[in-house]
This record gives sequence, structure tokens and C-alpha cells, in this order.
Amino acid sequence: MSVAFAGHRQLLGVYLRPQRLRVVGLALLLFSGIGLQLLNPQIIRYFIDTAQAAGPMRNLLLAAGAYLLVGLLARLLNLATTYSGLNMAWAATNALRADLVSHLLRLDMPFHKTHTPGELIERVDGDINGLTELFSTLVVKVLGNGLLVLAITVLLYRESAGAGAVLTVYTLLTVLALALVQRIGVRAWTAAREAWADQMGFLEEHFAATEDIRGIGAEAHALAQLQGKMYALLRKARGGMMAQALSFVVTNFLYIVGYGLGLLIAALLYTRGDVTIGTAFLIVSYIGMLAAPLDEIRREAENLQQATAGVNRIGELLRLSPGVQEAATATLPAGPLDVRFDRISFGYADGAEGENGRGDGPLVLHDVAFTLAAGRVLGILGRTGSGKTTLTRLLFRLYDPKAGHIALSGLDLRAVSLADLRARVGMVTQDVQLFSATLMENITLFDPAIGEADVRRALAALDLLAWADSQPDGLHTRLAAGGAGMSAGEAQLLA
Repeated sequence: MSVAFAGHRQLLGVYLRPQRLRVVGLALLLFSGIGLQLLNPQIIRYFIDTAQAAGPMRNLLLAAGAYLLVGLLARLLNLATTYSGLNMAWAATNALRADLVSHLLRLDMPFHKTHTPGELIERVDGDINGLTELFSTLVVKVLGNGLLVLAITVLLYRESAGAGAVLTVYTLLTVLALALVQRIGVRAWTAAREAWADQMGFLEEHFAATEDIRGIGAEAHALAQLQGKMYALLRKARGGMMAQALSFVVTNFLYIVGYGLGLLIAALLYTRGDVTIGTAFLIVSYIGMLAAPLDEIRREAENLQQATAGVNRIGELLRLSPGVQEAATATLPAGPLDVRFDRISFGYADGAEGENGRGDGPLVLHDVAFTLAAGRVLGILGRTGSGKTTLTRLLFRLYDPKAGHIALSGLDLRAVSLADLRARVGMVTQDVQLFSATLMENITLFDPAIGEADVRRALAALDLLAWADSQPDGLHTRLAAGGAGMSAGEAQLLA
């Protein structure tokens, strides 16, 4: 629990610090609402005691009006609190999403080969969705409702030591029960989040491969796999739901016992003449009011179970680091570059996280050595799996070799920043990748430093300029993902 609490505290500190004014405003709204909740029972007591003493009608009307006004203000404050909290939560969680996506994009190919896009989308969006309540009002609500419970207890001690003692025992038992259930819930929801991400990864992968699945008649097999993943999700999510149900049953049972004892104490005090009927009502009212903050704490504890599972999983991702590390000490010279592979050995180790970029698996390349002079062209032929694509991945530094080194114009790739390297080395894969963006953005890959004149020259060299100018908006024509309106060759050239 201490590790989880440290994770919560760190996330809250990083992403709520820029919104500290909103946090202060939200806290003021919550505490003002708590004050109004405590005020209304006092108004009712005054009304009852005044009516029993046959007090002036004017005082009764003023008390009734004050009660309605306080109730209305409390509702308005609750609405403002919800609105402010959600705005704050979305700003904080969106900043966390952006940082997590940026971190994932920096991880190496081994990580992305063992984690499907669907799984990562679910972890970035689904896991962080579970933190919305944590970032919006969870901490403030727990603190505020805790203060409300404390205030009610103090006020009850003022009226009756017995009622205050009963309330104290009831509160301590409820908090202890919630803490015990919390541990069960975190484990259950962590397993459920993993199952949900696994299912989303499966769906994304198989929707993308629909054509191939139908082509080989594997629909039944895919559906059978999906059924297994859905059953695993059902079984694990059911554990989290049962933990929530357990907390509801325990807290409500304790509330019934506490409320019954409160009624008994109020009745005894009134029948003995120790308190007025208004005070007896006040005692019962405060004990009844205690159910709301404790139930709110219970609901926040349930949210905290899912939030803790999300924090743990997000922490796992953030602790991963790329194996291809930068230590930029040199800059590539201008002009054409010669390429030298010096006794390169490499093997993929994609099956294990933490092996990112090391090339520690069975060797695909062994003592490969060649030199390509600047301005020359080299074609490499070989059977499938012989390592042709691996050479380009090593040159692009998606992986680092296990042995040997690669140099451009005499500079070891490890001494060159990734930005400098990838600005000078181009890679065209065999898969067509087009974005739902303009033709210009697809060609420049969203690099604002590349001007339209440069793009037009490149298209003219490829004999595609006439085709680009024939589009409705020229280079600013927006393409659908997949390259609608292009031939396969055109899409391949652009990709």
C-alpha cells in the first residue's frame, strides 16, 4: 500500500501542480458545502424547539426560509464542484496521456513487437480513465468527508458523550473494513485491467487482419480465441465487482447497527428529560448524516482500487527504458555519406521486455562486413529471413548490434544523435503507411521545415507532380487512411 500511495502522490504532484489554483478553488467549494451540510440540522433543531415552545410565527418562517436557502446553495455548490473537478481531471489526465504516448514512442522495436497497438491504446486511454476520479475530486473528497465525519463526531460529543462514543466506534470499524477490502480490490482490478488490455489488443490485431482471416477460413478459430479472452475478462472483472459489493455490504451493515444505537441513545436521553425533542432529533439527524460521508468515502475507496491498479500499470510502462540509448558526441557531415559495417553480429530477442535493442537472441547476422562509398548504390539479395531487413533496421538504429559497429563517414552511429541520424537516413518499408492528413503532410511526415517547393521538386523527380496537381486541392488535398484515390504504386512511393 505504501508503494501505491507513493505512486498516487507522485502523479498528483506532477500533474496537479500546474493547476494548483483550480485545486484550491475546488477545496474551497467542497469545504463550503460541508459547512452548509452541518448548518441545516441546526436550523431544523431551532425550528422544532421554537414550534414546541409556541414561538413567534415570524421566527418559524425565517428558519424555514433559511433551511430552503441553505439547501439550494448546497446543491449549487455540489454542481460547481463536479464541474470544476471534471475540468481539472481531464486537463491532468490528458497531460498524462500525452507524456505516456511520448514515452511509448521512444521505446524500442522489441517492446512494440510484444505489445499490440490495441493493447497500448487501452493502457494509455483505459488505464488513465480510471484515474479521472483520482485527479478530479478523490483526494479532496476523502479529506473533506473525513473532516465532515470529524465535525459531526465533535458536535455529537457536545450533545451527548454516549452518542459521540458510539459514533467513534462505528467510524473506526467502517474505516478498518474499507482498508481490508481495499487490498482485495486492488489485486482484482489489476488483473481485470490486464485482461481488458489483452482483449483490446486481440481485437485490434484481428480486425486489421480480417481479410487474411477470411481468406484462410479462420473465422471460427478467431472467435474461439475471443471467447477465451472474454471469459478471462469476465472472471477477473467479477473479482473486482465482488470486492466492491463486499465493501457495500460491510459498510451498510455497520451503518444499520450504528444508526440503531443512535436512535436508542436519543430516545433514552429524551425520555429521561436530559435533552429536548429538538436535540434528540439533532442527534439522530447527525448520525443519519454520517452515512453520507462514510458512503462517499466507500465509493471513493472503490474508485481508488481501480485508480491504484491503473497507477501500478502506468508505473510499469514509465519504468521501461529504450535499449538504444543516445550519447551524442558527433554530428554527421553535410553531403553524401559512406557506410561501413564492421564485423556486425546481431540476433533478435523480442520475446522479453528489458532486452530492448540488445540483439541477444539467436544470431541472424554473423560477422557481416562491407563498405559502401558515398554516392554508390548497393542491392542486397537473399532468401526470406536471411537478414536483409535487419541491415536497414541496424542502419536506422532501431536496434544496436550485439558485436561490431556501423559507421557513417567514419562516425560510429552510437556517437550520433537519433534525430541527426534519422534526418539523414531514409527508410521505405514494404508496408504502405498513410495518415488521414493532407498529401503534403504525408510526404513531409509533418515536418514544418520542409517547404512546398522542396516537395514539388521531389514529386517531379518521381514523375508524380502532374498527378498531385490533378487532385482537388493539390498538395493540400486531405487523404483518407489507406490512400483512397491512389494507385498501389503511387501509395508505395509516397509511403
